[in-house]
Amino acid sequence: MKEDYDLIVIGAGSAGIMAARFARRLGLSVALVERSRIGGDCTWTGCVPSKSLLKAASVAHQMRTADRFGLSPSAGPVDLGPVMQRVKSTMEKLYQAESPEVMQSDGIDVVMGEARFLDRRTVRVSDRDLTARRFLIATGARPLVPPIQGIENVEYLTYETVWDLEELPRRLAVVGGGPIGCELAQAFCRLGSSVTLVEAADRVLLQDEPEASELVKGRLTEDGIDLRLGAGLESVAAGPNGTRLSLAGDGNVDADALLVAVGRRAELGGLGLEEAGVSYRPTGINVDRKLRTSQGHIYAAGDCVGGFQFTHYAGFQGVMAVRNAFLPLSAGGILDHVPWATFTDPEVAHVGLTESQARERYGSKTVVSSFPMSRVDRAVIEDESKGFIKMVQLSNGKLLGATVVAPRAGEMIQEWSLALDRGLKLHHLAQSVHVYPTYSIANQQIAVESTLERMLGGTAGRIAGRLARGLW
Repeated sequence: MKEDYDLIVIGAGSAGIMAARFARRLGLSVALVERSRIGGDCTWTGCVPSKSLLKAASVAHQMRTADRFGLSPSAGPVDLGPVMQRVKSTMEKLYQAESPEVMQSDGIDVVMGEARFLDRRTVRVSDRDLTARRFLIATGARPLVPPIQGIENVEYLTYETVWDLEELPRRLAVVGGGPIGCELAQAFCRLGSSVTLVEAADRVLLQDEPEASELVKGRLTEDGIDLRLGAGLESVAAGPNGTRLSLAGDGNVDADALLVAVGRRAELGGLGLEEAGVSYRPTGINVDRKLRTSQGHIYAAGDCVGGFQFTHYAGFQGVMAVRNAFLPLSAGGILDHVPWATFTDPEVAHVGLTESQARERYGSKTVVSSFPMSRVDRAVIEDESKGFIKMVQLSNGKLLGATVVAPRAGEMIQEWSLALDRGLKLHHLAQSVHVYPTYSIANQQIAVESTLERMLGGTAGRIAGRLARGLW
């Protein structure tokens, strides 16, 4: 292995992997430093295991409610052991495409160990000192555990450790009503745990539209989850019956297992950022729109920067950081809007501005349209008609944002994301023929309705009506 490189990438999650591979395609010499396992949160503790568990929970739920489709339901108990074995086998299967051996075969030097800056140009990994023309910090984030009274005296799970469970908790308490908390609460409930979800705010999924939060709240309640909203967690304590959670104004909750899912914090410890002269804040490394830190040759990307924390955004930023570090005519690595999805049942996906954000910025120029999934034939066919598309635009037809609540919302939102990225108007979506019967045809349906409403309203509509009736 070399000791001097064109690029040293610290962190082998989504941002780091994408950055290293793109750099190699540019013909650069690259070292990829990782202290634990290549793949990061997405492969080992986030997207891959959680969606694998959600799939198992969905199948169990469908078996239990098969009478909806004229079939005999099956309500047998779930053995968590084999389920977790499949979750881990899925992780291993996807890891094979990004293992150290694969990276090495691509010409990337993989260096396992803790990286620490000795100065602006040198990082030490174990007993090796590595130098480079450019550096990219992509160390990701870790679970945030707030200073709850008594938390240090009880055992608790996070999204990193929940995958070590071998038996299904009889009673599970989930603290946090964000995407991670809602997804895992629904998954364990559908697998057979008695789940209580505690959230200090008055609704779940605070970053999404209130209507989406209300619909997900209803589905979680239907599944049997005990929702404690607006209930601040005052303390936790170990007892003979497991862990007791004391809630402000809402009594106590006893649980056999406690899952803390209240957010994430940037992973910056031990990097020697002070020695490198890189400025940072508690929520992440300071970067400009080109992803450059306070040191012009050091860049940062992904969750360690703060802002939107999604695998797809981190990968995008990793590529943009390399592009800006080595190529002329730099491009923006900080986006104003990024699509996201929460993979509950139903899924909730969003891109752009919410209604409240749009009204705050544009006031009365904001126009909101909604289309229920009950008018989408595929949703009715599959008995999944609870959901909607909500679209926010300006009165001139400029799209500002969209929310989709549906079984395939994560797929459906891509069309709205592309429309925002490319500045498309709604008539473009309305004129694009969609396959029937699909969930995505709802995107065209709402675009058609909104386009016709604008086209046929006011003077233009009156003229069109007279023309159509042959009055002119």
